[in-house]
Parts: sequence; structure tokens; C-alpha cells
Amino acid sequence: MELRGYGFLLLLLHTTRAVIALEKKIIVSKLGENTTLSCIYQGRELHLKNLRVYWQIADDQEECTVVHALISGQDNESEQCIHFKNRTQLFWDRLENGDFSLLLLNVSQGDEHTYKCVVLEKAEYTSMVHQAEVVLSLAASYSQPILSGPISNSDSTGEEVTFSCRSGNGYPEPNLYWINKTDNSHLPPSELKIIPNNNGTYSVFSTLKVKATSNMQIECSIENKILQENLSANYTQQKQSNGSSTESHINPKSGQGAQAAGIVSIVILMGALAVIICWLRRRRSSRLESYTAPV
Repeated sequence: MELRGYGFLLLLLHTTRAVIALEKKIIVSKLGENTTLSCIYQGRELHLKNLRVYWQIADDQEECTVVHALISGQDNESEQCIHFKNRTQLFWDRLENGDFSLLLLNVSQGDEHTYKCVVLEKAEYTSMVHQAEVVLSLAASYSQPILSGPISNSDSTGEEVTFSCRSGNGYPEPNLYWINKTDNSHLPPSELKIIPNNNGTYSVFSTLKVKATSNMQIECSIENKILQENLSANYTQQKQSNGSSTESHINPKSGQGAQAAGIVSIVILMGALAVIICWLRRRRSSRLESYTAPV
């Protein structure tokens, strides 16, 4: 049987929804990666030849909703949406165990939907044995923010100074925060632009104008809520001990433990150098002990 009766399938879903519990999950995938849409049945034993497995977009407003179909143990691509051609796979070694999860390859913004998995069994009559919904949210990490600030060799206290911060290639739209690190207060941006890129990601640019102080500590923070990522860059300006000039530092900082990773790398490098030095000393000592002076 081909997928001609798809309208009947949708009608069947509505009439049996009260009988079959709807399993619903939310997953997050990064753009360009492969992701698995979960659909696992843990009931009685099923025979693959008697099953029809349908993956579809749950939104009825979509022009095409067929993502993947399996009928009597065979893939059926007759009504699969072009957008999903050659991008979907079932896990054949898991089907007999009730795992009807779908692998979606190279995800893009066009894949951000709610998906429905429907498992039908054909015996004397066709009945639904399992259904599940998966909400797919997409995300991409933003680049480390670049913070630019005033660099001065003289005291500019009281003058208006401008900071700028930029980051790019992230998804979805970010939150950008300017923070006064001396008291952790939030500062209103003078300008904020979120710019869509051709590849579907976003770039963000912002400026901040403030009155300079003798000990300025300004942070620009980029937040990606879906990935729960926070990337930041810090500007610090402090008076030198003679009080006549200032020192300015701009330091990037990652909420994902970049500083810790740097420390670990240094420790590993120092350990490796110690091992090499010890080996060279032993080798030199061995040569001296084996040396025999000529008679």
C-alpha cells in the first residue's frame, strides 16, 4: 500500500489520540550536525512485516509533511518531501526491538519543526500501537566576542569613552549584555544591531558610551539561551602605582571553561618537559659510566 491514504492516516491519529499516550520530547541540535529523533516502543513484541512507520511534520499547515515512511519492512519514498530526500535513515538493527528513531542528516533551519512518529500494526484491522512527538530546536555557537575599548596613556577620568563589541555565526538571535564589573550592574547599550547572515546565522554588534573612571572594568557578554552558552570579553583599566598613567587590558573569557582548559594544557606541557629533561640526564649519566679511557 502506498501513501495515498495520508488523509485517512491523519484522521486515524485524531480518533486514536485518546487511546495511545503521546510521548513528547524536546531536543537541541547544532546546525550542520546529524541528529536523532527518538521514537521507542517498549510494549509487546512486534513483527516488522506487519508494521507501518510514519515520520511526519506535525504542523498541518506545511505543504508537504512526509519525512520518512516504512511499510511492511521497506522504505517508501513515493511521497517523501524533497527537503528530506537522502537525509533520513531508520536504524535497521533496532527496529525489531521497537526502536523506530529517525536519523536526520545535516540539519538546517528548515528542519526546525515538531515531528510526529506513528507506528501502525496491520492484522485483521489496522491499529496504532505507538506515537511520539519530537520538538527539534536548532542552535549554533557564537564566536568569541571581540571587545574594543579606549587605550590611553593619560588619565581620561570624566571623559565620555566608547566601547564596541561584536560576535557572529550564531543561532538563534543572542542576548548581549554590557556589565560594569565593579558592581556587576547592567549598562544600557548605546547601539545594538543583530544582523542576519546569508547562511541563516546571525551576527551581533553593539556599542557602549560611558563616563571614564579611574578603575574601569567593562564586560561584554553574549548569551545563547538554547545552548546555555555565555561568552564574554573583559576590559580593565587601572592606574599604575605612580598614579600618572593607566594600564588597559582586554581579555576574552568563555563560560565553557576555556580558562581551565588553558591551565590544564600548561600543566601537561610542563610535565612533558620534565620527563624529557629527566630522560636526557639519565642518558648522559649512562654514557659517562660506560666510557673507558684509552690505555
